[in-house]
Amino acid sequence: MTQEGRSASGGHDLGSAAGAALRAIRPRVVEGRLDGRGLRIAIACARFNESVCERLLEGALVELTRLGVRTEDTIVVRVPGAFELPVAALHLARTGADAVVCLGAVIRGETPHFDFVAGAAAGGVARVAEQTGVPVLFGVLTTDTQEQALERAGGRYGNKGAECASGAVAMANLVKALRPGRTP
Repeated sequence: MTQEGRSASGGHDLGSAAGAALRAIRPRVVEGRLDGRGLRIAIACARFNESVCERLLEGALVELTRLGVRTEDTIVVRVPGAFELPVAALHLARTGADAVVCLGAVIRGETPHFDFVAGAAAGGVARVAEQTGVPVLFGVLTTDTQEQALERAGGRYGNKGAECASGAVAMANLVKALRPGRTP
């Protein structure tokens, strides 16, 4: 026991009775299921940095299929670059998608352009989710080099597109579970 009243593991020593009472309190936990059956998932994918974005898109589509989202319940729209993703996401969210996945790659160059594009894309995607209540997942890689981007688009660090697709299914199911009139 340390002087601050905490055990060496960082927890509080509450005594056996108090500790048992706290362990007995079990809040209900609501999580989004990774079951894509019946979900409509939209993907907005940038064309700029095409070799990276195609790998992100492939990862997302494979993951959606693995999770049970039907091909006919998936739509892919192409935008010029990451800066345009929020506008596409807004329209997709308004057309009834259960979730939207935004995919792109912004690779740092020698000018501050990177910061403007990456910041606008991230902020815009977040605003769309907040304004519509539809989950919008941010699958935009922001890296220093193309090699780093490729490593995160199916390379040694996995595929951010697949991760976002999985997150979209989970969030779509969570939002459905939390809708008014439903008991989560």
